[in-house]
Amino acid sequence: MASEVQPNASGWRIDERARLAALASYQPRALRNSAALKQIADFAAALCEAPIALVTLIEDREQLFLARTGLAMEGTSRAISFCDHTIRREGPMIVPDATADPRFADNPLVTQQPHVRFYAGVPLIGDGNVPLGALCILDDRPRDGLTPLQLQGLEVLAANVMARLRDNRDAIQRRDEADESARRLSDSEDRFRTLADAMPQMVWSTLPDGFHDYYNARWYEFTGAPAGSTDGEGWNDMFHPDDQDRAWTVWRHSLATGDPYQIEYRLRHFDGTYRWVLGRALPIRDAAGAITRWFGTCTDIHEQKLALEEREVISQELSHRIKNIFAVISGLISFAARGRPEFAGIAADLRQRITALGRAHDFVRPHSSQSRPALQQDSLKGLLTELFAPYRRGEREAIHIVGDDIRIDDRSATPLALLFHELATNASKYGALSRPDGDVDLRLRHDGEAMTLSWAERGGPEVEAPQHADGFGSQLIELSAVRQLGGTVQRAWDRAGIAVTVTVPVAAFSRR
Repeated sequence: MASEVQPNASGWRIDERARLAALASYQPRALRNSAALKQIADFAAALCEAPIALVTLIEDREQLFLARTGLAMEGTSRAISFCDHTIRREGPMIVPDATADPRFADNPLVTQQPHVRFYAGVPLIGDGNVPLGALCILDDRPRDGLTPLQLQGLEVLAANVMARLRDNRDAIQRRDEADESARRLSDSEDRFRTLADAMPQMVWSTLPDGFHDYYNARWYEFTGAPAGSTDGEGWNDMFHPDDQDRAWTVWRHSLATGDPYQIEYRLRHFDGTYRWVLGRALPIRDAAGAITRWFGTCTDIHEQKLALEEREVISQELSHRIKNIFAVISGLISFAARGRPEFAGIAADLRQRITALGRAHDFVRPHSSQSRPALQQDSLKGLLTELFAPYRRGEREAIHIVGDDIRIDDRSATPLALLFHELATNASKYGALSRPDGDVDLRLRHDGEAMTLSWAERGGPEVEAPQHADGFGSQLIELSAVRQLGGTVQRAWDRAGIAVTVTVPVAAFSRR
């Protein structure tokens, strides 16, 4: 190979290794015998009135003719190339008479066919000002040179040759990138299918419009459906008839909004039965946020579903029996009080407290769809509305609940029921609810990590602070609010009516 850095006739130095790398990047041999380059060579010969025109590239040891007019050979050794001298200078190179030029007088191209006498070449300059070859014309007779128009024409044609080379390079790069992208996509799809087939869940995918175009092996094993038979909308026939409309409604909503898809439905098993599965899907989006595909799974939850239903039945039965126990205890208290008239008042208060506990338990206990209360079961406002139902005055609410709601569970329902039953009972005996036009405002305020419950009576008799505030009712309020719920209780005996403020940590209302 020629030296890596070579001086040219004008003093610039060529990094030969970089030049050859640049030349290779154009992959020029793909353009050999190109019709477009042949037209350029033909026009160059006609323009300059020369018998021979060549489009040459200077490789490591060879001179390659990409296009030629008037010459049969397809290239020469680089050692005898006129164009190798052209790439070492800026601008065109003209040799009026090769026999008189010491560089070429003994050149086989001069002493033998085609007996070159006149040469004119314009370098082909690639990106980064790297010379790659030349567009040249040859004549077998000496000439003084080219006219300015001919020389300008060669330079224009040389630029056109480079445009063809760049187009060829860019097209090959795009093709290679597309091939590489396709290969990577194919490899990615192969890996995805292998991974999907190894998963215990059924895996599927759809186009952005919801057309199902892929199912993994688990799907076909579960359903027993022939491969391809559930593509498109065929999957809907695999649902239980009672679940089809519901599943379609949820799926269409996800397609329209891009929301995640999740639903439980019954899917036909290969043995002809229907099993409960959990269907889930998420959208895949491009950089612009447009959905390009949906990927989903179906998980067999049949055994878990049956177990949950069994536990729900057992839980409902136990809760029903507990409710009956409350009724039995209340009946026993009434029966015992008949023989001891002096305990009738105490028995009545105790029976009412037990009834309040029963109402609270019945509100939060597990219910069937037929027995479930109309109010939200995990709602503090719902529980209080249920507890205060006996204190309604016809169509008029005597206890007004306003403010923030909070989630409760069965753990907090019991102390809450005892607390507010005690306040309501005292109000109906001694306070605002003892008069027809009396009212109670109960304000609920969620304040960070605490919930403030403010009970304020109005319209009742004037009240005064009791001399002893440690009666059973007060102790019951303290037990419920402080010991069981971890809160604090403040009382104010205003003449307009008693005001009680209970502050309870939010965490005490629900385990969740």
